[in-house]
Amino acid sequence: MSEIIEQIESIVGRKVRRDITRLVDFAKGNLARAAQSIASHPDPHVGIVCGFFVRHAEPPSPETDGLNGMAQLAAGLIEAGARVTVITDVPCAKAVWAVTTVLPGKVGLEIVAVDDTAVRDLRARLEAAEHRLTHLVAIERCALGSDGRAHREHGWDISDDTAALDYLFADAGWTAPWETIGIGDGGNEIGMGVLPREIVEQDIPNGPLIAARTPADHLIVSGVANWGAYGLLGAIAALKPADSGRLLSHFNGMFEEKVLKAAVEVGQAIDDSRVDRPGKLQMTIDRLPLADHVSIIESITSAVECK
Repeated sequence: MSEIIEQIESIVGRKVRRDITRLVDFAKGNLARAAQSIASHPDPHVGIVCGFFVRHAEPPSPETDGLNGMAQLAAGLIEAGARVTVITDVPCAKAVWAVTTVLPGKVGLEIVAVDDTAVRDLRARLEAAEHRLTHLVAIERCALGSDGRAHREHGWDISDDTAALDYLFADAGWTAPWETIGIGDGGNEIGMGVLPREIVEQDIPNGPLIAARTPADHLIVSGVANWGAYGLLGAIAALKPADSGRLLSHFNGMFEEKVLKAAVEVGQAIDDSRVDRPGKLQMTIDRLPLADHVSIIESITSAVECK
């Protein structure tokens, strides 16, 4: 089983544009541990945090990356009988809601204001819930940097548009009562706070400023953040062969396209937003066409089915 999960880890950790080799190497083994944590729980309730808002876009909207990862992971867990709660903030709410409408079952949806008190109030409610979260997964969610503010990769401060959902993972004087998993591809996402300082300073552009300070129990690094979520779902399926069919029942190109259409056409999610070019509504994720992401899904499925 470990060889299959290592194969999945290799599939999702492939280089796309940025050289994240040392980030991927540092995180090796975490995919297996994160998957085992969920797979071995008798009654998992998984929270999924997503949404990366970009004001410098046409229209101002969240990125497509993170949304399909949330949908694929949520769909599989729902079909396997697990509880799922999706968490985002107001600027990302429309796109995240649009994606939840195409899921195969109902999820909890928590939308929080861009306000530290609101985040901590949400945390208190989640802690007090009858069916409390057992796991919390962040997918492509911008984290607080060294100055205590959220930044895009080129250093822009986006704190006015980004709730500090970090406080659901770590906070001064508070320890998360649920197991935490961070998934990202660039170094400034929740979970990347476990990276060694050398990697932060040498391998992440503007790393001393933007690199996440928020850790997670398990860090998954992938070429595109969505792929890390796909890998997590595939690894859970590999560990639970009796539930594999249900976990992967929507893990295919048809559902992937359905989710992306909902994100872009209903939720107005954007892609390809750079300093010199505002992002647009388009059916791509991290500048890669849909077919490239479907290929990752098919490779993971093949690895699981060949066990």
